[in-house]
Amino acid sequence: MGDNNNDKSLHIAMYPWLAMGHLKSFLELANKLAQNHIHTSLILPHKTALKLASDNHHPSLITFIPITIPQVEGIPPGVETTADVPLPVEPFLMAAMDMTQETIDSLLTRLKPDIVLCDFAHWLPEMARKHGAKSLYYLTTYLMGTLYISAQARNLPINHQYTEAELMEPPPCFPSQLIRLKTHEARYLASACSMPCGGGMTLLERLIVSFRECDAIAVKSCKEMEGAYCDLAEEMFGKPVFLTGPVCPDPSVSTLDDHLNAWLNGFGRGSVIYCALGSECVLTEEQFREFVLGLELIGMPFLAAFKPPTGYNTTESALPEGFTEKIRGRGMIYDGWVQQKLILEHPSVGCFVTHCGAGSLTEAIMSLSQIVMIPQAVDQFCNARLMSLELKIGVEVETRTEDGFYDRHAIKNAISKAMDSESDLGKEVRINHSNLRRIMSCKRFEESYLSIFIKNLRQLLE
Repeated sequence: MGDNNNDKSLHIAMYPWLAMGHLKSFLELANKLAQNHIHTSLILPHKTALKLASDNHHPSLITFIPITIPQVEGIPPGVETTADVPLPVEPFLMAAMDMTQETIDSLLTRLKPDIVLCDFAHWLPEMARKHGAKSLYYLTTYLMGTLYISAQARNLPINHQYTEAELMEPPPCFPSQLIRLKTHEARYLASACSMPCGGGMTLLERLIVSFRECDAIAVKSCKEMEGAYCDLAEEMFGKPVFLTGPVCPDPSVSTLDDHLNAWLNGFGRGSVIYCALGSECVLTEEQFREFVLGLELIGMPFLAAFKPPTGYNTTESALPEGFTEKIRGRGMIYDGWVQQKLILEHPSVGCFVTHCGAGSLTEAIMSLSQIVMIPQAVDQFCNARLMSLELKIGVEVETRTEDGFYDRHAIKNAISKAMDSESDLGKEVRINHSNLRRIMSCKRFEESYLSIFIKNLRQLLE
């Protein structure tokens, strides 16, 4: 792999939103660009830089630029990413990120990049112009979810306050009318879109300004998944949309924890259910208990990673009485983070229950596991519909439309449907998943997207 069509070496500066999913996605793209001899300066918080050091596979071409996140009222000292705070506190972190403008301005003076990649820092495109650089908004999730809430797609003003009823229906211009939100999802997104996120701006306003001011939009996606939505975005925003492809993580250089590996080795191929809801999801006590009881009902071995539910310091203390004894030998529940990619690569894992974060969905698609979806927040609702209704590669857990409640039987039923290779649904999702995985795992597929992406970057500079 390598881009030898132009002697001028590109230098890209990146400043992602301070969430681990965004930071990792930017770093994954930097790793792919480094394989094409492109130098990246990744701006990120000090402690987070240490955490991500092992994921920098090309330190000679990817330079971490650590910065200090300012202390602002509303967030505890030492907070660097959304993983350190509950969801209601995230707007304060966005305000703290906005306060780094002087630092970023100084860094761009020194770094002199050709191109700046950003997302929620709506002020960065104008700053890039000041330094003679082009700017790209890098969308690390699926484009369809962003277009769903876009004011432009609905011919609405930038400061429009969405109602629950409006967001239950897709935009009139949408290529597919299958993508619809349930009542509780629309209520959540209406609130999220109008939530102040620093500087008196709402999240929706921040997105709109970012798209308006940047020179082009880059999307971590491919035409095989979102072709019609990419065409719509170019028409709607009036600027180029560059696809990076799915930017699948490079093969693991680390190894799975010995204890976990030994435990998984005790089960047959494709027999273990793996469940993880991301680094930010916190379930209520009732939903947590229904979830784990649903896993117990399946009767299959399972490994689940949860953050402690609301009101508890550990997941163990929140488990139903006698639960640990009931699942001994076939069930394991972790607090928080686990080696997800390595777990999914283990031959014993046969089903992945995911919250539908874009990074987790890419890992799910690239794995041999069946996919079960239980979206929790923001873009995950639309992601789940894209995967279950349009691409038909997995099964979504049925929830009550009014409040999103699910019981243990809903968890059991969704997993059973996905794992039943003899049913019509089980056969359909297996075939579709296998076909998409085969396309995306082809080395030429990824190289082609990256080659075109780099060509587009060079043309943007011309």
